[in-house]
Amino acid sequence: MTAFTSLPPSGPSRRALLRGGLAGAGLLALAACRSAADSASSAASGSATPRRGGVLTVGTGIDFTPSLLFAQSANTLVQRLVFNTLTRYDDKLRPQPELATSWQVGADGTSVTLKLREDVLFHSGRRFTADDVVFAVKNLQNPARSAQLRSTAAAVTDFRKNGDFELTLVLAHPVSNLFDLFEFMIIPDAASVEDAVAGTKLIGTGPFTFTERKPGSSITFARNAAYWNPGRPYLDGVEIRIVPQAESLLSSLRTGQTHLSYGIRGKDVATLKGDPLFRIKQYDTGSGAYYIGANLTAEHVSDKRVRQAIAWAVDRDRLVQQALGGYGTVSAAPWPKSSPAYSEANATRYTHNPDRARALLKEAGIDTITLPFAHSNDPGNTAIAQILQYDLKQVGIETVLQPTDSPTMQKQLIAQSMPALWTLSHGFAQLQPATLAVSAYPFNEAKNSSRFSSPAYTEVVQQAWHRPDSESPEAKALYQRITDVLLDEEFVIDLAIGGLVEVAGSKAVGTDLNKFGYLILDDAYLTA
Repeated sequence: MTAFTSLPPSGPSRRALLRGGLAGAGLLALAACRSAADSASSAASGSATPRRGGVLTVGTGIDFTPSLLFAQSANTLVQRLVFNTLTRYDDKLRPQPELATSWQVGADGTSVTLKLREDVLFHSGRRFTADDVVFAVKNLQNPARSAQLRSTAAAVTDFRKNGDFELTLVLAHPVSNLFDLFEFMIIPDAASVEDAVAGTKLIGTGPFTFTERKPGSSITFARNAAYWNPGRPYLDGVEIRIVPQAESLLSSLRTGQTHLSYGIRGKDVATLKGDPLFRIKQYDTGSGAYYIGANLTAEHVSDKRVRQAIAWAVDRDRLVQQALGGYGTVSAAPWPKSSPAYSEANATRYTHNPDRARALLKEAGIDTITLPFAHSNDPGNTAIAQILQYDLKQVGIETVLQPTDSPTMQKQLIAQSMPALWTLSHGFAQLQPATLAVSAYPFNEAKNSSRFSSPAYTEVVQQAWHRPDSESPEAKALYQRITDVLLDEEFVIDLAIGGLVEVAGSKAVGTDLNKFGYLILDDAYLTA
């Protein structure tokens, strides 16, 4: 019989946890520790006693897309309000209990046995059991779902139940991102899952119940009185308001119409620093990396010299300062600084060098070209696209901007139907490094948005993914090989790691995000 041990509150290193089978194979590469951006943050989250009641209002520029419920998309505020996950990483990258109370990873990395909470009810009143975990994994394995971690879910080949609250997942091979999957995978209600992706009914085990959705306007939630976490949540409800215009979103915070937002532009955040009425908190995970993607089936950009020219043409420092308000880090590689895949040499491989860009274009037989250039039509991404358009024009690459709504761009990414160039931001680099190359649509070695394919890329990605560890010298050597391919082929041209910034009025306390940007309000409350 498998021996279970609960994770200690202050414990050993990730390597020791891995040996003990508690942290499993999938520890994140990036500690998502939060640091206050100014003194107002610590003041607002001081020693006040949590207050019950009230409705927290969250402002966002992008609407929730129900069909992308099981994916990391532009709006992931809903998932952790209604649903729970099996585990959740802490700030030291150790998985902590949520619906799973303890776990044991097999010595060879091809199994994990989970012990589950026995006191959890779905919002429908049905008891949560091991069958729901089986369904959640199979749901992500379903090709009909848009789910970036499907490849990791697909590595699960068998389920062995020992009663209702103990389950062993059997894997086809070790995976280095198993606990990334457990942080990502929300546990839905099997009976209503199709209603969930249609946006008509959301039933989970989370702290809030879904009450109403007005597409393009708002989505509301009420306190789950039967939540398994004693005394939580403090709030009576949550309202997510869709405020597409950047100026209106900022104004809604200033006037108190909204309490909280993660979508304020960097340059607007800067105007609030030092104001005691606002709390600003920056998450070290970042909001993803801004990049230019290239469709390799399109004319001109099929030549990697053209893609490398684009990489040299962009003034990344200006992009960070002007478009991101300084909330970001220049990087030609996708990895944040705390990733085991990060190196300064990779981050600075491409700098602003228009002459070198022109030389590469000349070598490719190009003086001037005109290319379509898609971007999300929200104000922040439009500003980024305009800066990039200017930089490319200076080296002879004219672009025709194609503003597109965010859900459509997400669908085009999945369908590999992007134009010659596009700009967006990608996630997953903040996770265990192999996750990026087996899960993120722009990078997926098996099927990516750029239609790039390389046996060498596939080989090294699979080697990194199949390892049971993420920090050994051998693993880091594989990450460097992955990065070498990315920086040479430049089918994804990384520009900067964006800052993930929470801006809240002084009344909102205890708000948090998990590593996928799921909004967590179990401990949130509104001061008087």
